[in-house]
Amino acid sequence: MIPIAKPSLDEEEVDAVSRVIRSGMLAKGPRVEEFERGFSVYCGTKHGVAMNSGTAALHAALLALGIGPGDEVIVPAFTFFATASSVCMCGATPVFADVDPDTFNISVDKVAEAVNQRTKAVIGVHLFGQPFDVQPILEICDERGIPLLEDAAQAHGAEYHGKKTGSMGMAGCFSFYPTKNMTTGEGGMVTTSDMALSSRMRQIIDHGQEKKYFHTRIGYNYRMTDMAAALGLVQLKKLDRMNRRRREIASHYDSHIRGRGIERPVATSDITHVYHQYVVKVTGECPISRDQLAAYLLKKGIGTAVHYPLTVHRQPVFSGSKSCVCPVSEELSRTVLSLPVHPGVTDQECKYICEVLNEVT
Repeated sequence: MIPIAKPSLDEEEVDAVSRVIRSGMLAKGPRVEEFERGFSVYCGTKHGVAMNSGTAALHAALLALGIGPGDEVIVPAFTFFATASSVCMCGATPVFADVDPDTFNISVDKVAEAVNQRTKAVIGVHLFGQPFDVQPILEICDERGIPLLEDAAQAHGAEYHGKKTGSMGMAGCFSFYPTKNMTTGEGGMVTTSDMALSSRMRQIIDHGQEKKYFHTRIGYNYRMTDMAAALGLVQLKKLDRMNRRRREIASHYDSHIRGRGIERPVATSDITHVYHQYVVKVTGECPISRDQLAAYLLKKGIGTAVHYPLTVHRQPVFSGSKSCVCPVSEELSRTVLSLPVHPGVTDQECKYICEVLNEVT
């Protein structure tokens, strides 16, 4: 079976975690600080604040920006649920913007249409490893004096016009879940060059403590463990190599997938795509449906996934929200299919996947 996702781990990660366990310093230790420094330098920012999930990263960043009840935050309708739920966790309201039909990333025009006097932030998602069009959205935000947050949970190491994701907005929010381009098991990070924002987040993730047992705000236990950080330090060293392998696999797919009704992903110019997912669109020209294709590939030993079968604005929890029209996002939810692109996929497996896909379509 060729799995849709698989973390790339070996004895180096095992040894790094074992050393932390033997040290007895499992939390609030030196590995977290080292990981924060290393990851922020990699991204090109002055500060990194490690956390225990990507959701925590989004939540803490929004809280540190002062987002709260009565505020609106613009988010894409086609993304993972946490992009929007983190807004709700602050008591604010997510406002859904449709996405570009080629890149699947948030539409610049739709962001411009959605901004109003209640808008207090915009979250752009670098979906599936491809950076969104940062510059025009940053200009919209700067004109109105509102911060742009980068949800870079799926784009570790991706670049936009030569700049790493996580370095262009007010802050970048990353996830280190096992399926991501690098992992700490569970974990997250916020990168920023704003010292005040960084300081506020450090309080928020540690029960609101300004100093030990002295709490100046309500906070949370969002801290990363030293075991997770040790894993992250090893993964960070391997990240560029793992991303290169993802691009090699994607390039093979681009060159060899020729089935009817299978639209390959579009990579825009002046960006470095890191292919967290390789997502095709199964159109009406395909002789079988998207779900039938996924079932056929599974029978042939090829794992696939649908990212995502229901847009965020159509999730039941948002059924009472203000109605919005996002036809591109809804069409994508009916047509997208992700193929295996993790670094563990071999050249022979790439060839096999293309052959099976072309046979049936």
